[in-house]
Amino acid sequence: MAGRGKRIYDPRYQSIDEAVDDIYHMISKDISSAPYAIFGHSMGCILGYEVAYKLRENSLPAPKHLFFSGRGAPDFPIHNDDIYHHLPDDEFKEKILQLGGTPKEFFQHPELLEVLLPMLKSDFRIAETYVHTSEIIPFEQAITVFIGKDEPVESLQIESWKKHSMGVCSIHFFPGGHFFINEYTRKVVQIINNRLLDES
Repeated sequence: MAGRGKRIYDPRYQSIDEAVDDIYHMISKDISSAPYAIFGHSMGCILGYEVAYKLRENSLPAPKHLFFSGRGAPDFPIHNDDIYHHLPDDEFKEKILQLGGTPKEFFQHPELLEVLLPMLKSDFRIAETYVHTSEIIPFEQAITVFIGKDEPVESLQIESWKKHSMGVCSIHFFPGGHFFINEYTRKVVQIINNRLLDES
């Protein structure tokens, strides 16, 4: 994606739509060659959801299953208390450390911060200002959701995922906060594999 890896110097996305269009163009020519699924955590959850929407709108082969992690349903905006992108850099760094998932050593290298902090803030801005405002058109395929028990996500936001699928929507809770996925990677992958085997 833009701003990462070999595209580190590409302009950062200004909106979710820009990121979704970019991902869509990267994968749209390849997804007809074999069955596939979509998985996204946190901001990736939004991107995965919107990419799946765009693929359907353009009548391209649909994923076998949708896996969404670390976020409530897209028809709910983030509460103002949980918005970080407008904070001064020092406060923003503190909030990122509190979330976990980012080693504190990351913030001790000015040369890294100069490149990556603006990218992080940009990611948070487009994720925190996103809400799916159009009519919900449920996907035909089943959805599996992964959520940390200590995430600041209300039960209504989690249960609302069920409105987004005409199939089964399974919700799995894990101990911990937003980065539960780092500790329970093996279990998450096991659930993903089992779902895909069941549907093969």
